[in-house]
Amino acid sequence: MKDKIISFIQPSRNNLKYLKWSYNSIRKNLGYAHEIMLADDFSSDGTWEWLQEIKEKDTNVQIFRNKGPERKGIVYWYDFLCEKASNEIVMFFHADMYACPKMDEEILKHLERGKVVTATRIEPPLHPDGPEKILEDFGIEPEEFKEKDLLNFVDNIQSGKDGLLYGPMATGGETTNGIFAPWAIYKGDYWKTGGHDILFAPQSKEDSDIFNRFHLLGFEFIQTWKGLVYHMTSRGSRFNPLSGGAPGKDSPEWLHTTTKNMRNFIRKWGHFVKHDNMMMPIIPPKYDIGFQVMNTDINLLKELEPWCSCIYLDGNSDAYIDEYIKSEQSNTKYDLTKRVKQYGADDVTKNHDIVVQFDAREFDNNAFQVITNISEILKDSGEIGTMEYYIFRFFINSLDTHEKDLILVK
Repeated sequence: MKDKIISFIQPSRNNLKYLKWSYNSIRKNLGYAHEIMLADDFSSDGTWEWLQEIKEKDTNVQIFRNKGPERKGIVYWYDFLCEKASNEIVMFFHADMYACPKMDEEILKHLERGKVVTATRIEPPLHPDGPEKILEDFGIEPEEFKEKDLLNFVDNIQSGKDGLLYGPMATGGETTNGIFAPWAIYKGDYWKTGGHDILFAPQSKEDSDIFNRFHLLGFEFIQTWKGLVYHMTSRGSRFNPLSGGAPGKDSPEWLHTTTKNMRNFIRKWGHFVKHDNMMMPIIPPKYDIGFQVMNTDINLLKELEPWCSCIYLDGNSDAYIDEYIKSEQSNTKYDLTKRVKQYGADDVTKNHDIVVQFDAREFDNNAFQVITNISEILKDSGEIGTMEYYIFRFFINSLDTHEKDLILVK
């Protein structure tokens, strides 16, 4: 196992006190054998100056800088740093994470080609609890971090002292199946997807997207419950004070990117992010679906457009189609002029594998629930031909699915 060395991937922006805390945890608890790949993404808090100081003292780091004038985001940096990493194993490790002792040993014990291994997060109660993590408060800022208490807690978990048995350990196991940060993978496996998708730049939903693609490739997801990190959570953007956030308070920057990229995730995959309670991705079929809608308006167009390959509107829609495209195009890499069209006198029912007709005047919350679950409905009930379902008429020409076409980012 000693011949397995990790390159930690750690981009950061205006996150200096957490980055220092995270870097120090790796060196203190895991030693100097592992490489740390550090990037400053146009910070204004002294990150670059600190990185230069570290580089003079630590020969097993690589440092990179974006001078601006805009941030590049983690979608760019994850791929860049992975490509530059010296080792065959990379671990995507957030700057607000503390590496607990033996975390690397436990990760490497389970890591093989064709597998992605995740450490278990210990977190303060800033987010809802879940069966895939351990909720314990050892501080929400580095200056109040209860390191000694955490290390005792971790030692008790790893050794089974005091009856501290979490997750599968209560029944004699060590692992479960799921994926979340931090995660480790062989570089060769990582690049089978083409890396992160710039559709999700600068950040948000990029992780759910690549996890789906790993899953479609057949990779095994392993979470080790003896390999542990303490995670202060969401300090990169969501709770970052330099972005307008605070612990428990979402920043305007994060709200914009997460809203934008949830819409992009739906455009790409045809559904919301889905996973089970252990963070194992759930991927419904991806169909080629067109909507033919009568009597809509710009507000409903905004709600509907991400859920189909193309939406066809009636002849009264010229003005708001242009208005919608003008307002939305900057939020996506998809060419909206190819996704929003008028149908005029044309029969569009053969333009896609599946075309769904409906009148927007009948559209309600129940109809929206049908739209959000349309992949599952087609999988369970779809047949070649026509089908009536609530306010919708389906023209089903083919039930071919296309989710595997999404694995490789071009």
